[in-house]
This record gives sequence, structure tokens and C-alpha cells, in this order.
Amino acid sequence: MHHVPVSHAAASAILAERDPVIAGLVEKVGPMRLRRPVDSHFAALVRSIVYQQLAGKAAAAIHGRLIAALDGQVTPSAVLALPAERLRAAGLSGNKAASVVDLATKVQDGTVILDPRGLARESDEEVTVRLSTVRGIGVWTAHMFLMFQLRRLDVWPTGDLGVRRGYGLAWGVPMPSPRQLADLGDAFRPYRSVAAWYCWRAVEVYAGAAESALTT
Repeated sequence: MHHVPVSHAAASAILAERDPVIAGLVEKVGPMRLRRPVDSHFAALVRSIVYQQLAGKAAAAIHGRLIAALDGQVTPSAVLALPAERLRAAGLSGNKAASVVDLATKVQDGTVILDPRGLARESDEEVTVRLSTVRGIGVWTAHMFLMFQLRRLDVWPTGDLGVRRGYGLAWGVPMPSPRQLADLGDAFRPYRSVAAWYCWRAVEVYAGAAESALTT
């Protein structure tokens, strides 16, 4: 079954026809746009591990030192050739250093598939399951990788606080639990990534309005 890929903008228009709330958000912020990925798939995952639970500036500094230690070659073999103390010297915690090494090991042994042809044959679920075998990579990180790096259209990150909060603000309901959100996403198949993106935008669009309403 070979589908002609639909652009994010086209999927935005399809959902806008289907749902008046999304139509309103499209009117306010325009069609969904994603920057083209600049990193390789492996480098994108390394970056996401480094950035976990760190402020952007600190993470960027550590990430820069790691790239320098790897001489700009962010590959599994380069990571595995680097002594553990060099990873720690770049500023990685013990846990994150172990995660980066585990990722490199699992890409090399085929547990995690990152070559484009192999990925094209994998469902979102399979990509998530494989990535989640890596120390320090959970479902949320896998979902972000699917959405922003692989540009998959039907990812629904129910554990993301921003998506939950944005859904509540946009649809005017109490913030749904992850389980409730899972069911609510069915209406947006097969373009749930696009609906999630509009939930994030809804936080930006409506949160300010909600706060000013509370203070008046």
C-alpha cells in the first residue's frame, strides 16, 4: 500500500475542514510548517539526549563540546571510539554519557534502525518500541523524533503537557489526561501530528488571553 505523501500544509487544510477549532487556529497562525531537519537521524537523537532536563543555553554548550570532542563526526563509531572520560569532560552526566553510548551500540547492532530504507518499512509504533530500548530514550523522545526528524504525520504525543494544555484551551474543556487525550486524538487520524502542532500553538495563542481574563 503506497500512499502519496501529504504535506503538513495540506493536512492542516484537511483538518480545518473537519474541525472548526483547528480551522480557527489555521486562521490565526497559518498552515503547519516544519523546518527541514539539519541533523542526521543519529545526531538528532544524540542532541535530544543531551538536551533532556537542561536549560537551552547549558545544553547547547555541552552539545557543542561533545561535537568538538567527536571532531564534528556524530556517528555511532565515533561515539564508541571516544573514551568515557572524554564524554564526561564534555559535560555529560554519567547517565547521559551511558545513554549516548547505548544508542550508538544499539544502532551498530541493528536494535535501532536509522537508515532511511529500513525506517521507511517501520511503523511509528515499531520505531517507538525500538528507540525505547535505549537507555534514557522514552516514548516522548521517540514521538518528537517521529514528528520533527522523520516528519511522520500521525503521531499523537499524549504524554506531552503542552499538547494536553493546548487541547484544553482550544476546545474549551478541562485539561485532558493522557488517557483521555488518546481517545480524543482519533478524530484527527491520520494527521494527529498536525493536530498536536496546533495544540502547541493554542498554548501560545490562548494562554495570554486566558491570563489577562483572570486578572481583569
